[in-house]
Amino acid sequence: MKSFEPLTDSVFYIMALLTEPRHGYVVMSLVEETTKGAFVIGPASLYTIIKKLLKEQMIVLHNESDSRRKVYVLTDLGRQTLEADIARRKVMIEIAEKGLERGSI
Repeated sequence: MKSFEPLTDSVFYIMALLTEPRHGYVVMSLVEETTKGAFVIGPASLYTIIKKLLKEQMIVLHNESDSRRKVYVLTDLGRQTLEADIARRKVMIEIAEKGLERGSI
């Protein structure tokens, strides 16, 4: 199995929201909305990350795209990468929760 680099939080949120076809503005809005404003991705960061994810073949333009609104969606590679990072984050959370239950990590 291929090893994956850990995702930054910004990349993680973007990829998580692109499990369904969405355009950039919706992704930005949903990140802010679902995190209740605790995490915000601005347009410059969003489109820089989208460009990188396209280059790395983690996402593709969806066939619903038109000239004024581009819709993106995860590729199989993107989905595998996201799943690997979710597993990594679950281990981190489990270690922290167990440590807190015992009173120290």
